[in-house]
Amino acid sequence: MTAASHPPPDVLAAGGIDPRWSQTVEVGPHTWHVLDNGATLGTEPVGTLLCVHGNPTWSFLWRRLVAAGARPDRPWRVVAVDQLEMGYSERTGEQHRLADRVAQLGALTDHLGLAGPVVTVGHDWGGVVSLGWALDHPELLAGVVLTNTAVHHDADDPLPAPLRLATAPGVLPVGTVSTPAFLEATLALAHPRLDHAVADAFRAPYRTADRRSGIGGFVADIPGTADHPSRPELDRIADGLGGLDVPALLLWGPRDPVFSARYLRDLRDRLPHADVHRFEGAGHLVVEDADVAGAVLSWLDARVGPSQPPASLPARPAGEPYRALGATLVERADDEGTALIELRGPHSRRVSWSALAARTEQLARGLAASGVRPGDRVALLVPPGADLTALLYACLRLGAVVVVADAGLGVQGLTRAVRAAEPAVVVGIERALVAARWLHWAPTLVSAGPLRAGVARALGVEASLDDLAALGRASSDDLPWPDPDADAAVLFTSGSTGPAKGVVYTHRRLAAMRDVVARTYGIGPDSPLVAAFAPFVLLGPALGAASASPDMDVTSPGTLTAQALADAVQAVDAAVVFASPAALRSVVRTSDGSQRSALAGVRLFLSAGAPVGLALLEAAADVMPAAEAHTPYGMTEALVVTDVSLEDRRAAGPGDGVCVGRPVPGVDVAVSALDGEGRATGVPDRSPGVTGEVLVGAAHVKERYDGLWLTQQASARDEGWHRTGDVGHLDGEGRLWIEGRLAHVLVTPDGVRTPVGLEQRAQDVDGVVSAAVVGVGPRGTQQVVVVVQPEVFSHGPLVADPALAGVVRAALDGTEVAAVLVVEQLPTDVRHSSKVDRTRVAAWAERVLAGQRARL
Repeated sequence: MTAASHPPPDVLAAGGIDPRWSQTVEVGPHTWHVLDNGATLGTEPVGTLLCVHGNPTWSFLWRRLVAAGARPDRPWRVVAVDQLEMGYSERTGEQHRLADRVAQLGALTDHLGLAGPVVTVGHDWGGVVSLGWALDHPELLAGVVLTNTAVHHDADDPLPAPLRLATAPGVLPVGTVSTPAFLEATLALAHPRLDHAVADAFRAPYRTADRRSGIGGFVADIPGTADHPSRPELDRIADGLGGLDVPALLLWGPRDPVFSARYLRDLRDRLPHADVHRFEGAGHLVVEDADVAGAVLSWLDARVGPSQPPASLPARPAGEPYRALGATLVERADDEGTALIELRGPHSRRVSWSALAARTEQLARGLAASGVRPGDRVALLVPPGADLTALLYACLRLGAVVVVADAGLGVQGLTRAVRAAEPAVVVGIERALVAARWLHWAPTLVSAGPLRAGVARALGVEASLDDLAALGRASSDDLPWPDPDADAAVLFTSGSTGPAKGVVYTHRRLAAMRDVVARTYGIGPDSPLVAAFAPFVLLGPALGAASASPDMDVTSPGTLTAQALADAVQAVDAAVVFASPAALRSVVRTSDGSQRSALAGVRLFLSAGAPVGLALLEAAADVMPAAEAHTPYGMTEALVVTDVSLEDRRAAGPGDGVCVGRPVPGVDVAVSALDGEGRATGVPDRSPGVTGEVLVGAAHVKERYDGLWLTQQASARDEGWHRTGDVGHLDGEGRLWIEGRLAHVLVTPDGVRTPVGLEQRAQDVDGVVSAAVVGVGPRGTQQVVVVVQPEVFSHGPLVADPALAGVVRAALDGTEVAAVLVVEQLPTDVRHSSKVDRTRVAAWAERVLAGQRARL
């Protein structure tokens, strides 16, 4: 037996731990070590956070939360325990089962006189122990926070591979006690790698085999079988979660080889009211990888403490009466006219309204008959066209939540997006199903097309679309329409400023999106549509407009040719065309004039997804001579916010940024002014000339971000407004000008700078195709660097020649430019091939200017 002790001063210093927080406590026959900030708080705390570590960490894991809780305003007492046999608590030499540890924690808190409100915080096996305490102390409990843990594992399923290895009889004592292998393997799971001093601090209590006995005891207590001694207590805790009615927060690191997405799904099923935030890029040691301390305190302020007063909410007219997105299909079920045409060379096909309506109803009923229920998520990994359209409207009809992660995100982005959405079913073409099975995207797979011999069996594909349609034709069960305020879809942002974010829409909000598009552009039964962008193709049936998807690779907008566009326009006698700027550039580049007659019937063309230059709009207008050119401004979170025509762009003239026009009917726009540190701290403001983050209020704005509670809170902190992350200003005519992204604002010694206006001036220099303006150096002293893509790249030095640099600097007169660099090609986003990746350019420029080798 070894009594509890205080960590050495160098260990405390490595974690920035106030020595006064380190305490030893005698509870019955045992002594504990805890970190407790209670004695150092200046005012009465709101409550207590009871933090429990897992295996093989110790209370050091919670050091940042202990420190953060000691804030001057609304502090929290934070008690982080070292469980017996762990950290600097007593080594009793005993084996402790799960029930023992729950009881021991209760005895400790009784001794400490812990009074409510108490919020438990747990990680790994400490999550289960903390939940056991929570269930036993309902009179004190005010909330629960869990990070990468599990409360249930089916005894018939194998444990995760790392735990199977660790629990193997011949491996357990050697890997966990005799050697520090288990400890080192856990520390290696940090992303990024732990600082050397921090890693050593985690090792400090476990330097010898005797000190590591508790690590082995914890591993031995993993209840992987039905007859394990700790299985009854684990089941008690798992079953008890359904009765917890206190606020709950799940903070998750997805890159965890132990606690994978299935354990998060299980927790969400047991705690359906829980707030969830996934820290993309973080792993098992999420508490080290991400700002968990800041997240917990933000959540406590929102959910456990009194809420802050909302910003003033503008009065807005009520939206149009709700009409389901699929209502038009029901109304036109007997219409033999063309609903959509899918142009794929010899594989092109035409689908009538009646055929689309029948297929949609059959698939909806077939999905229901196969076990898909309202609220279940169904990922659609199908190219744009008839199959995707019918599937999407079938899911909406049933009330299943469609997950639309387009291939334009790239392989890595697509994988991350689908995993984050946690679908129950994946419907896809063969290569998508191979990825889905290999990467465990969903338990059920459905094929959306022909599969090679043996593939269906090898992948465990349960049905095809034709199978589902047959089930649907045989079904006579009642199929009620879903609640308008139920979740309908998860769409994904482009990922141009980080990992693509899931965006949740309800049926009502999707219907409002349809209504604003119809109202703004007059699109309906008399306006056939050609869209080289999936969202508008899928809106066609909802708008009652016949639609055509041109023969192109949707993952590469630059593959749209003028002839392919002309063929699509002729196929449906289209009046409206939508194309991203990259697709539009390709149309202009490949036009030889012979397509003008075929495109003469187009009355309107729209281009959005990134800033669209005046020259490109004018060139496209020449290709479609009778069309009025418009550039709607919007985002995945609000598809149409403002609109500007080519004529309005010309009238607006040059300015600081890109003019994106006035808000469309039903939409409010304001800005939140930037402070001297480049942060958007102002209240919603419609005053002209104020540069800040763009705020949007409308009936068709997203419901929330999916599994990103912190992101949602930040975006909606002004009640009734969505913070877009874009920066801009309103002019005296009520027009909005976009100046860049909030993440790309430069904070220089001369003040705050936004990039787009500066980039436009650089791009006006002869011989410059494109430009990116980025900040290099610490925020507040950032230096302005201009990276240009010249018409002719010499593959020589990356620093621009003096002549080009001089002209660029002159164009940016009034802004101190530290350097002008040249590249062959500026990187752009995967989806639109239009938005310059300034974050990537800034990192590259910083390395180049530091004299390091760098690839862009």
